[in-house]
Amino acid sequence: MKHRVLILVLLSFITFQCKQKQVKGKFSFAKKETSEKLQASKSINLENKGVGPIDSVVISEEINAEMAERGRALYDQKCRACHKVGSTFIGPPPNGILERRTPEWVMNMIINPEEMLQKDSLAKALFIEFNGQLMTNQQVTAEEARTILEYFRTLDH
Repeated sequence: MKHRVLILVLLSFITFQCKQKQVKGKFSFAKKETSEKLQASKSINLENKGVGPIDSVVISEEINAEMAERGRALYDQKCRACHKVGSTFIGPPPNGILERRTPEWVMNMIINPEEMLQKDSLAKALFIEFNGQLMTNQQVTAEEARTILEYFRTLDH
């Protein structure tokens, strides 16, 4: 009788361990597959305007140097702790952003990161890609976001 109980306990333990390994294997595989597919920071979406107050941005052909300089100063003050020009850091690099995103999306992400994360699929994918790092709302106004956008334009030239 004791041997039967011992065998049942041992079989239960082995079965439990096997199931745990299967679950872990499936999770690891799914996570790897997801991270390879997402690459939201490198994806191109020039239709999505994001969620927030900005629905239209007018950009002239020439870069406004004065506006870009104000934007650079704001970027250095409010964004540089997480975003590095030319390299991935806590968040994606800003250079080339306007080749991958609409100006409206960029400004809405700067102004309205919380709602973007809740409602915008691209913002959600970036959140996942960057290990759940929330973009901090720096209380940037629309006018300030526009100057930062102008600074981003200088990074592409």
